[in-house]
Amino acid sequence: MSSLRRRRLSLATALACLLVAGIASAAATSPAQHATALIDAGQFSSAEADITKALAQPGLSAEARDALLFQRERMRRILIDFTLDTDAAKAKVRKQIPDLTDAEFARWDSQGLIERQVIDGRTLYFKRAPNNLFLLSKEAAARRAHPAPANDDPMETLNDHHRAARREALATQRSSVTPNHVRVTETVTVNADAVPAGETIRAWLPFPRELPGQQEGVHLVDSQPSGAKVAPAETMQRTAYLEKKAEAGKTTTFAVTYELTIYAQYHDLDASKVTRTKITPELAPFVAERAPHIVFTDDLRAFSRKVVGTESNPYRIAQKLFAAVDQIPWAGAREYSTISNLSDYTLHAGHGDCGEQTMLLITLLRLNGIPARWQSGFIFSDGKYNNIHDWGQLYLAPYGWVPMDVTFGQLHPAQGDDPALQWFYLGGLDAYRIAFNSDFSQPLVPAKQFFRSETVDSQRGELEWRGGNVYFDKWDYDFTWQLLPASERTDR
Repeated sequence: MSSLRRRRLSLATALACLLVAGIASAAATSPAQHATALIDAGQFSSAEADITKALAQPGLSAEARDALLFQRERMRRILIDFTLDTDAAKAKVRKQIPDLTDAEFARWDSQGLIERQVIDGRTLYFKRAPNNLFLLSKEAAARRAHPAPANDDPMETLNDHHRAARREALATQRSSVTPNHVRVTETVTVNADAVPAGETIRAWLPFPRELPGQQEGVHLVDSQPSGAKVAPAETMQRTAYLEKKAEAGKTTTFAVTYELTIYAQYHDLDASKVTRTKITPELAPFVAERAPHIVFTDDLRAFSRKVVGTESNPYRIAQKLFAAVDQIPWAGAREYSTISNLSDYTLHAGHGDCGEQTMLLITLLRLNGIPARWQSGFIFSDGKYNNIHDWGQLYLAPYGWVPMDVTFGQLHPAQGDDPALQWFYLGGLDAYRIAFNSDFSQPLVPAKQFFRSETVDSQRGELEWRGGNVYFDKWDYDFTWQLLPASERTDR
């Protein structure tokens, strides 16, 4: 949103000052928190020295040791994401604006539109920042020599699927409608010699959860190698587990094929019927803070007060917060494991991808006493589009849990459409997405021995061998899918 953009630089500067000022107080709590503050302030050398010193202390618990080692790993991952010096960042922008001036770059940079960090005195830009610039600045986008090709999910634009889902839901008084039957194959390919020959690679590939009324009839069709072990249905971040030995000079491939039925959802929410939710023990976790990513900071409280004002109806509050976060521009994100607080980061950066926007909205809803929780997985179309994606759910009495997708945001009804379709994604969901996860930062089954590549989400997979984690830069992933007529379903 424009006001956030104007505040972005001053807030980021203030945040950096607060981080530096808070280093001393963080030291009083734990060495890992001290290292976190140093890293967030860009003081990597000091953080490394402190981590080394802390690891040498006698009597260090295994938990404290792991926390310190992860902060060391986080620095390594940040440097994988922030690879561009100023000249390299300018060169990437110039590929799309050949006559870019230094003054233009400096102005956009000073506005916080080209994400960077100062690490040990060296300015480094996020490797996706030059492309993100054109998503964050209309001025920059207008200067492109050639318009960018459209690559949005068809479901981000109001279409006949949304209309049909709402129409059927109203006609039948059911919230789960217009099902799709789909077969999906996920493939993970590990680079040749990423793991020594003869060593066993352990792989966790995301697998759909069984969610009544949302996705049902989930079953494994095939796997490569055979014998995939699917995690129990109650696993909040569900996966299929596989093992395979690495061979010299060859890539290592893992794959799972599964089928399921996905329903569109639509709840005809009426603000006049919504009441304040009684927070039961079952709902209490979903209005609570959950560090590090759901924390009710002073800045989040101030933002919430500005957006919500004096509104007291939970649905109207949700609408206001949904609309506010919807105005925060989408941009490609750095790895979540490198960010110490996703919701706070998104507020101050003034941009975010789907998971960052969703985490911010969940935090704001909880801050206002509205239960909210996470979902994520894979989205696709009946054409060529597919991607990984995050969304969520909120609880509104008397309706119960209903879906929300703030990244798809508010739709734009055409003439003749019912205006209620504007809010389709606050209480509704399309039937072109598969949920692997019903929570964030949850353990895998079987347990992973080493640090995860993705500490928040689980959409691409996880890999390790006895020598450690296999990070994202050592492998790639892919999805293929097909919509199935009833006659081709194998669950019949």
